[in-house]
Amino acid sequence: MLRIAVPNKGALSQAAQTMLSEAGYLQRRESRELAIVDEENQVEFFYLRPRDIAVYVGHGTLDVGITGRDLLLDSEADAEEALGLDFARSTFHFAGPTGRFTSPEELQGKRVATSYSNLVRNYLKEQRIDAEVVRLDGAIESSIRLGVADAIADVVETGNTMRAAGLETFGDPIMRSEALLIKRRGLEDGASLEVLGRRLRGVLVARQYVLMDFDVSEENLEAATAITPGLEAPTVSPLQREGWYAVRSMVPKRSTNQLMDSLYEAGARAILVSPIGAARL
Repeated sequence: MLRIAVPNKGALSQAAQTMLSEAGYLQRRESRELAIVDEENQVEFFYLRPRDIAVYVGHGTLDVGITGRDLLLDSEADAEEALGLDFARSTFHFAGPTGRFTSPEELQGKRVATSYSNLVRNYLKEQRIDAEVVRLDGAIESSIRLGVADAIADVVETGNTMRAAGLETFGDPIMRSEALLIKRRGLEDGASLEVLGRRLRGVLVARQYVLMDFDVSEENLEAATAITPGLEAPTVSPLQREGWYAVRSMVPKRSTNQLMDSLYEAGARAILVSPIGAARL
């Protein structure tokens, strides 16, 4: 039975559980549940602190888990990325008082507060910057005002919290993070893990594409299908009306309205868009 770690709280938790549900797996109904067994799919889920997941997976206690790239790197666990999950995207930045710093090199001899001490320490070492890393578990933005640090390093999503504290980011991002499916380094992809990977990739495809159906005359068929070529080729079926065809194709969700406009201009009519519940490519 495949043993999977799932975030029990925070920004990763609900999105991870939603994705697993869309992939056809049983998920907990109450936040108090610490573990559940999905007998039908031969999977057991454990709900853990996001920061601990890479450690459990790296030690081999659990087979795979969902966590952030930033947490994986900071853990220094013996685990690796298996699949990017395209949610919980963020950047990891240095920040300091407005106008104080312009580049990481100016951190030489300074104190940097962060909740990701290993990640930041390794980055500074790679950049040959000798700065003291101050490990804090929360309220990082207050550390400068309280005299604990000269700058901070933290995850930035909107930047509103930092700006409210009178801080601004500087330099290039230390890294870009997103939610990941991780596995123990060297773990062979058994049948259950392969199924999990296929299902999650199917959810990613279903979220990124929609089905587009339209009717078009024979004289405009070539132009219309060129607009919606699909992944392999569009499905084309003759209609009862002579000289007309029904066409179905997968198209990127983000381009839906532009494609509909182009199809209409090319002579297509009865243009409909439907969501994709699941996919296997």
